[in-house]
Amino acid sequence: MKVTEIFEAKKVQGKPVLSFEIFPPKKEEALKNIDATLERLCDLHPDFISVTFGAGGSAVDNQTVEIAKKIKNNYGVEPIVHLTCLHYGREELGVILGQLKEAGIENILALRGDINPNIPMKQDFKYASELVEYIKSQGDFHVSGACYPETHLEAPDTITDIHNLKKKVDAGADHLVSQLFFDNEAFYRFYERTRIAGINVPVEAGIMPVTNRAQIERMVNTCGATLPKKFERILHKYENNKEALFDAGMAYAINQIVDLIANDVDGVHIFTMNNPKVAGRICDGIRNLI
Repeated sequence: MKVTEIFEAKKVQGKPVLSFEIFPPKKEEALKNIDATLERLCDLHPDFISVTFGAGGSAVDNQTVEIAKKIKNNYGVEPIVHLTCLHYGREELGVILGQLKEAGIENILALRGDINPNIPMKQDFKYASELVEYIKSQGDFHVSGACYPETHLEAPDTITDIHNLKKKVDAGADHLVSQLFFDNEAFYRFYERTRIAGINVPVEAGIMPVTNRAQIERMVNTCGATLPKKFERILHKYENNKEALFDAGMAYAINQIVDLIANDVDGVHIFTMNNPKVAGRICDGIRNLI
């Protein structure tokens, strides 16, 4: 089932889409145990699960597709496979697309990817919009794209960022997943700008539950999300108490999601960090809302 159909079905039900993101573990032992993680996550009944795609190594040997096949075939949940293009060429990505067709996987999240100075960049694709267009030319795929409620770090201004996002949608992106944010008002302002710009595809809100201070500071530096004062107070008060920070972080994420659902968000995408405990706590907190 394509993600577009999932959004249409949930809209008829008057409910938002709920999805998770996971990543292929780097350590071989963790990769062997991925089934235990997948089983617990799929038991929470997400509408789909996205699987991230590494920037290094060979695209053909990437574990992303194998994990996506497990999600679909073993657990009956639709996967979205992330594809990045800065460090891969058309030929490599063409092989991946062939694997996805053969596996019956229809959904792809097309990303430019982060620049890695240790890995040579290919010249086939410069922007995610070009990757979206290429994927659409290679088969009947649903293609999702990323968006930044607080503006992409490399964009000169918000107007340019929205203009580039419109290019991505015009190239064929059917659905957008936002980068993490901690201020819902920033997301609402961004959502309004997308509609003014004529971007009318579903926009899913990306939520990062906080489990430790170092994790969140690293992510904020990567994506440029701002930390509201009330969130900073939580970090400062509980940074040396692991259990208390976990509880406070879960409560903050749940409150964000409750507010988003009350404001009729299209969907909520939870960055699980491969932690079923995090996803489970959040689902318990919103079980009667979705």
